[in-house]
Amino acid sequence: MHIAIAGNIGAGKTTLATKLSQHFNWNLHLEAVEDNPYLKDFYDDMPRWAFHLQIFFLNSRFQQTREIQQTDRGVIQDRTIYEDAYIFAKNLHDSGMLTPRDYQNYFNLFESMVSMVKAPDLLIYLKADLPKLIGQIQKRGRDYENNIRIDYLKNLNDHYDNWIANYKYGRVMTIDVNNLDFVANPEDLGKIMEKINIELFGLF
Repeated sequence: MHIAIAGNIGAGKTTLATKLSQHFNWNLHLEAVEDNPYLKDFYDDMPRWAFHLQIFFLNSRFQQTREIQQTDRGVIQDRTIYEDAYIFAKNLHDSGMLTPRDYQNYFNLFESMVSMVKAPDLLIYLKADLPKLIGQIQKRGRDYENNIRIDYLKNLNDHYDNWIANYKYGRVMTIDVNNLDFVANPEDLGKIMEKINIELFGLF
């Protein structure tokens, strides 16, 4: 079983992915954030570093997805290769921060890669509004995220909503996390676990 957690920056993907991996005793594959050499530069100057950042994430996610397909254990993945293309790269292109030439080059590479991987058995989308995202980002206090613009987050949210509405690769479950705190409240985490168990195994 391959479960992937999707959602905007600050939605709680990494936290939930970690808790699910512990609950199910499945392998955990996190996003390559801390060792990404382009993130800080990107948030300081998005047009200059957009292409470099997206290529790094695309390659990292492709390698990760290939590893997932070669394991015989259950896997929880923090963000998917599809989000790199349909959310982040597309948003940068639509916002004028990724040139049409670079975007087409990137997307051609994405299509070549995605033809060699399988989609997750279940995609869990954590839906969060801007106040929730901003609060979570501020709470975790990553230096390189200090310069994230609100309009950038809003545009990402719009792209996520559109992508999820048209998602065609498999099963998807949307969880509204605006009024949930699955770190501080075990009851909230329990509700999410119950939904996932019902979706995966038909269990209550």
